[in-house]
Amino acid sequence: MFAMQYSHRLPADYDMQIIRQRVAQRGPLWDDTQGLVCKVFAVQERNRNGAAGNLYASVYLWSDSDATVRFLMGERFQAVIDSFGRPQIETWLPLDARRGHASNAVSLYRDERALKATEDRAALQAREIEANREIAARADTVAVWAALDLSAWRLIRFTLSSAPADPARGGEVYDVMHLARPGIDGLK
Repeated sequence: MFAMQYSHRLPADYDMQIIRQRVAQRGPLWDDTQGLVCKVFAVQERNRNGAAGNLYASVYLWSDSDATVRFLMGERFQAVIDSFGRPQIETWLPLDARRGHASNAVSLYRDERALKATEDRAALQAREIEANREIAARADTVAVWAALDLSAWRLIRFTLSSAPADPARGGEVYDVMHLARPGIDGLK
């Protein structure tokens, strides 16, 4: 498995309807992408759910790293570059990914924490698997995955929820515009 995210900061007065139209056109094209567990088309809108500004993000969970390469070297990613410029892409190695009981994602949470150099990595993975099991068991969870940022030694957790965004949950909060989920049913 492989996880990644890139984001585009947009001007404060940007018409977010343009992003909604883009997602409505392009989102369904991902619904049957081979090697993809899910792609989240997400936004943060200025002064909504604690967001400081407007942002458009794409969050991916891949089951096949070769499919990731085909995407990054192909026409679909060229369309991103043509529209927004070449983004910095955050990449992670998933430690655990689980499907929840809900089906329609409306919010996405990104939580992260730094890992201490002395942290017991095997115990960390066991804790993350257990935490994901608990999160996946919640009625509003669509999917949850925990991943390791190997360049900065951080743990990143994404939780897709069917409940409206709640900034009180902590972490970064996004509204989901579209969830392409061709491989999500293959998760534990």
